[in-house]
Amino acid sequence: MSTENEGTEVPATPPTPSAPPTPPSTPTPESTTSAPTHPGTTPEPTPAPTAAQTPASPTSPPPVPAPAPADAPTVAHASAPGHAPAPEQVGAAAASGAGWPPPPPAVPAWGAPPPPAAHAPAAPRRRTGGLVAAVLAAALVAGGIGGGIGYWAAQRGDDGGSSTTVSSSEAPAAFKRDPGTVAAVAAQALPSVVTIQAKSGGSQGGESEGGTGTGFVYDQEGHIVTNNHVVASAADGGTLSVTFPDGKSYDAEVVGRAEGYDVAVLKLTNAPKGLKPLPLGNSDKVAVGDSTIAIGAPFGLSNTVTTGIISAKNRPVASGDASGGSNSYMSALQTDASINPGNSGGPLLDASGAVIGINSAIQSTGSGFGQTQAGSIGLGFAIPVNQAKNVAQQLIKTGKPVYPVIGATVNMNEKGEGATIASQGSGGTSSVTANGPAAKAGLKAGDVITAFDDHPIDSGPTLISEIWTHKPGDSVKITYERDGKTATATVTLGERTGDN
Repeated sequence: MSTENEGTEVPATPPTPSAPPTPPSTPTPESTTSAPTHPGTTPEPTPAPTAAQTPASPTSPPPVPAPAPADAPTVAHASAPGHAPAPEQVGAAAASGAGWPPPPPAVPAWGAPPPPAAHAPAAPRRRTGGLVAAVLAAALVAGGIGGGIGYWAAQRGDDGGSSTTVSSSEAPAAFKRDPGTVAAVAAQALPSVVTIQAKSGGSQGGESEGGTGTGFVYDQEGHIVTNNHVVASAADGGTLSVTFPDGKSYDAEVVGRAEGYDVAVLKLTNAPKGLKPLPLGNSDKVAVGDSTIAIGAPFGLSNTVTTGIISAKNRPVASGDASGGSNSYMSALQTDASINPGNSGGPLLDASGAVIGINSAIQSTGSGFGQTQAGSIGLGFAIPVNQAKNVAQQLIKTGKPVYPVIGATVNMNEKGEGATIASQGSGGTSSVTANGPAAKAGLKAGDVITAFDDHPIDSGPTLISEIWTHKPGDSVKITYERDGKTATATVTLGERTGDN
């Protein structure tokens, strides 16, 4: 069996000779067959072995080779002239084909050119284990080299060379939100939304009562629009303060209140310059499914932004106990944007940032409509801005609200059949005002109004909510039932000034 390694080895460097070495003579067949096959056997003197011949250790199994420097020989030196060559030593197990396999091929040093493949006789199957060991050793060395390359490249990545490390860049300093996004709308609207602190006059030595609500800048003169119920406690001898998102606070006073509409207007006593009024939208053009953004101070948490959609329109809402008197009525915009106590008086915006309503009431599981609810369950109600704008303009102009009326008293407790004109009015007076709008349209006590301007009517509060979406002087078609028959009439709305 040949003792040649499967790989080609680097030629040994002989000691400095006095003369060029004599080329080895070609061995005869006899010398080939008489090669030693046992450790310790000395062959007959023969020419110096070629560099491809490698002696094996007679006393220990072959070690796994490690990568050698480029200038280090991997075989024994050739004999100097005049001396006998070193004998080839082969283990007895190798001669018989069992035991330790021959050593794996030597791996060239890093950077050396790959050696040419050596021609070796086919290895018997019993040497497969040796081949596997050689391949594994080479793979381990290659893996180590690869790791070294990666480390080298990463260490020198800042020298202009390629790098295996990719780092993220910092966010642009001038990052801007796209127009129409919630963040962009909120950033534009927030500076014009205020938190209102209302405190009553209180008794001497006692603590004053009050609450927190929201409002928004209506004009550059310092008028703030909010809900009546936000400022009602401070209307008579109390104090009002308005705080902007930048933390600056200003005293304010009530310009006018409309209890029935639940709208109030304040004015800053020392308004700063540069106020930016919020743009007003058109609540008549709002569609179910439109996006909404509510801004307010729920439970005192100022500058809170929530989002949702328009869930319904023309939702009749009574913001009190629906028993009449100073209760508020609205044909509301319903939204699922989160609204809680403290949001009252704040703006409900559309996707463009225009005000489409004033947040006023919520529905909770514990009680009916109103402002004393436990918290949002996704049923919030806003006064349509078209109505609120008309009321605000009237309050700024005269300080008093003006309400459209039909000149008839209706039952406020029945629901489902329509709004029934009562048999008599307050204090035993006639339920239909003489020469009033209803009387001129031919309406009588006992008539049941089932539609107003083509909007279905199911109760007295619903009828009032629809009436108050109009202005005095508007002509409206009314559908009613009398003695089981349906009829229609046109009513020109009258007016009433003030809440009393």
